Amino acid sequence: MDPHLLRTFVAVARLASFSAAARELGYTQSAVSQHIAALEADLRAELLTRRPVAPTHAGARLLEHAGPLLLRLDAARADVLRLAAAPPGRVTLAASPLAVGPGLLAALPATGVTLRVMPPDRVPAALAAGDCDLGLVDGLAAPSDPLRLPDVAPLKITGVGEEALALLLPAGHPFARRAAVRLDDLADARWLDAPDAGLPLTPAHGSARTALRYEGTDLHALCALATAGHGLVLLPRRVAEAAASAGSGAGAAVPLDAPRLVHRTELLAPGNPSGAAAALAARLTAGSPYDHRTEQ
Repeated sequence: MDPHLLRTFVAVARLASFSAAARELGYTQSAVSQHIAALEADLRAELLTRRPVAPTHAGARLLEHAGPLLLRLDAARADVLRLAAAPPGRVTLAASPLAVGPGLLAALPATGVTLRVMPPDRVPAALAAGDCDLGLVDGLAAPSDPLRLPDVAPLKITGVGEEALALLLPAGHPFARRAAVRLDDLADARWLDAPDAGLPLTPAHGSARTALRYEGTDLHALCALATAGHGLVLLPRRVAEAAASAGSGAGAAVPLDAPRLVHRTELLAPGNPSGAAAALAARLTAGSPYDHRTEQ
């Protein structure tokens, strides 16, 4: 299957227009029509209806495969280019906000690193696309369990650390003086939904109700919203305790007792990194007791 034809098919299906796809891809409309016809001939199936332009049943099934296939091709290209064009002595690290902790700060060399902070779900894709050399991503997991990451490219994944969790809430909250809290006790609570900076609500508490949605990566802003009473937030215990103490008594950090979850951080690398990337990876994983695995 020709990937150029597949890219054309994906563009036409997404835009629901042959002419719009032609403009986006820089082809003539006739060329786009020829691409689709060639792909349909190769697969011996009609992939698109023409009026209106929409995927057929076979086309919808092909779209399910197309995204991962094209992403893998992009990842392979980026991996080769990364090796050929990487400036000596420099490394770009993409990290989710909560992955930027004491371990990372202690491992960073004085020079030669570009740190890009981005939402957790963008880190694997950034690595696959060649926008960075290494990635640090975090999330909720059972103790010693790996994170569930999207299959975007063959990646070497190493557990870097696990931390206890705590709930950050206003000092006047009824649970603020508790020694520990269970999420089941908070069935009626309202939570901050912060997909780009915080930990996801769904794995922690399936019936969570959102008080406010915060779209940003600034942890200080997220913590300020929680201590001001705009919703509860689950954080690594060190982060919650630091935010509570920094707020002049405005907040409280209450350890999570159940369910048994931890904040887990993992290092992502495209195969075996070399040069400055390998040196930084070694510093980040030095002494790590956690698992090493490769996603194919």
